[in-house]
Amino acid sequence: MQKRLHLIIKGRVQGVLYRASTRDIAVKLGLKGWVRNMPDGSVEALFEGHEKDLTQVLQWCRNGPSGAYVSKIEEKWDEYTGEFDRFDIRYGY
Repeated sequence: MQKRLHLIIKGRVQGVLYRASTRDIAVKLGLKGWVRNMPDGSVEALFEGHEKDLTQVLQWCRNGPSGAYVSKIEEKWDEYTGEFDRFDIRYGY
């Protein structure tokens, strides 16, 4: 079943290759969407794909790459829209 997962990841998640690593794992899992840094120091990510793959990326995001420290994740599950054709790193807000 296809779903959408929106995350706000808080902690030490900027300056530790969190976005690039998130993109790599998302592409490996065949997910679509984007990831970006937020001005408050958090990382925001929006994924679309199969629910089992979204569950895997959520588990990965709870730890992130080495050097990251995730203190909290806000997650919101939603209906799949199919609006993305790849997974990107976004710049700006």
